[in-house]
Amino acid sequence: AEGVVLEARLEKGRGAVATLLVKHGTLEKGNSVVLGTTHGRIRAMTDFSGKTLKNAGPSMPVEVIGLSQVPVAGDNFVVVKSDKDAKALVENRLAEQKAKAQVKPTKVTLEDLFSMAEQDSASIKDLNLIVKADVQGSIEALKGSLEKIEVDGIVVKVLHSGVGGITESDITLAAAYGAIVIGFNVRPDGGARRTAEAQGVQCRYYKVIYEALDEIAAAAKGLLEPTIEEQHRASIEVRKVFTVPKVGAIAGCMVIDGKVARGQKTRLLRDSVIIWEGSLSSLKRFKDDVKEVDKGYECGIGLENYNDIKEGDIIEAYELVEIR
Repeated sequence: AEGVVLEARLEKGRGAVATLLVKHGTLEKGNSVVLGTTHGRIRAMTDFSGKTLKNAGPSMPVEVIGLSQVPVAGDNFVVVKSDKDAKALVENRLAEQKAKAQVKPTKVTLEDLFSMAEQDSASIKDLNLIVKADVQGSIEALKGSLEKIEVDGIVVKVLHSGVGGITESDITLAAAYGAIVIGFNVRPDGGARRTAEAQGVQCRYYKVIYEALDEIAAAAKGLLEPTIEEQHRASIEVRKVFTVPKVGAIAGCMVIDGKVARGQKTRLLRDSVIIWEGSLSSLKRFKDDVKEVDKGYECGIGLENYNDIKEGDIIEAYELVEIR
C-alpha cells in the first residue's frame, strides 16, 4: 500500500497517532510502514467512526497507532516487507538529509548570533531553526511568526518542524545544518540530550510563544540580556505507582541519570510532553526520608498536590541558574 499522511499528533497513553489516506493497494493491520523519516508497525487501525479495521483500501482514510515518532502531515507513506527494511529506509533518508549540507556549519547559539553579523556585516547570516511542539497548532503559529522576524543581516529559517518530543534525529539534523532546536512545551529524551551535548547543539525551551519570538528577535538585534538558564539535574523513570491513604499517589522510581535532590524543581513527562510542573512533596529510600538519590538507585517520590502518575512516566529534575 501507498498513500499520504493527512494529520498526526501525540496522544497521552497512545503515543504517535496518524490519519492516513490510502492511495494505492491495501493497508493491513501488522504492516511495517515508512512515513517520511518515521517508521513503525501498525498495531491498530480505525475508521472515522472509531470502528476497528483489519485492512483499508484506496481512498479510505484511517487512523493508525504503532509509530516510532509523530510523522509530518503531507509526508507520503509506503508499506515495506519488514521492520528491518523500514529502519534501513529511514536511516538512508536521514543520511541523505545530512549529506545535503555542502559545508560543515559553525555551531550557532543565540548569544553569539549578533556578534557574527557584526563581524561580517556585508553578508547575510542564516539563523536555522528546528521547531518541535506538543500540538500542530503551536508549530504553525511559531513557524509563521519566526519567519516574519526581520533584522538587517539575519534571515530566520525553519528547516524542520514536527509534533512530539525532541529526538536524536532532530539533534543530528541540527548539527548537520548548524541549527538551534526550539522546544515548545516538549523536552528531549535522554539520548537526544546526550547527543546535543556531544555535538554542541543548543536547545531552547519555551512555554509561551511570545517569549520565543521576543528572545530570538532580541538575539538577532544584539539585545540579548543575561537570562536564567535551566540546567538538567536528573531523569527518573516511574516503575510502579502506589496509593497511600491520606497521602495520595507515590511513585516507585529508578534514577536513570544524574542526581535527584530535595529542593530541585521537577516536571512530569508523558511521551516527552510536559503534563505537570512543581516540587517534590517527598523523597524516600525504603522508609527513610533522604536529601538526595544518585543514579542507579531506587526511590519513592511524591509530587506536590498531584496524583495522576502512571508507570513509564519520566520525572525530570532541574535547577534554574542565572547566566550572565
